[in-house]
Amino acid sequence: MTSTVYAPHDHHTCITAALANAKTLCESRGARLTPVRRRVLELVWQNHKPTGAYELLPQLAQDGFNSAPPTVYRALDFLLELGLIHRISSLNAFIGCAHPGQEHTTGFFICRLCGNALELSPERMQDVNTRLAEELGIVIEEQTIELSGLCPSCQLSATTAKEDIA
Repeated sequence: MTSTVYAPHDHHTCITAALANAKTLCESRGARLTPVRRRVLELVWQNHKPTGAYELLPQLAQDGFNSAPPTVYRALDFLLELGLIHRISSLNAFIGCAHPGQEHTTGFFICRLCGNALELSPERMQDVNTRLAEELGIVIEEQTIELSGLCPSCQLSATTAKEDIA
């Protein structure tokens, strides 16, 4: 699956799909997608930039929800447990999962300029794990890869800026 994170797209579709997936997943597991959990999920999906827990507090308060840190962390823990979001450790932030409800190896590319993050293909991540396990004779129990650099758009901007200077 090719992601549209770095290509122009209707981001409303991303949010709609995330909410529909969350509803289906909660129903199948007998879990409740409470209004605050739903709103936290919407806020995490508001764009493709990883979002910190404390960044969510003002918006929750504005929306009339309890905006105490424990409320946000409980909602985030619930969403993590169901596989609806991922935690990006290096940023201590959260991003929507492109493959909710599926047990999968995670990896991310994070653009250091625009801040957008792309969840890497689970199939490619598993291929890397399989090759390493075979080559090194190891058993990988848990893994998250976080790559950073420049996305296509930021590469173009950087190249254009260099050309303008020359």
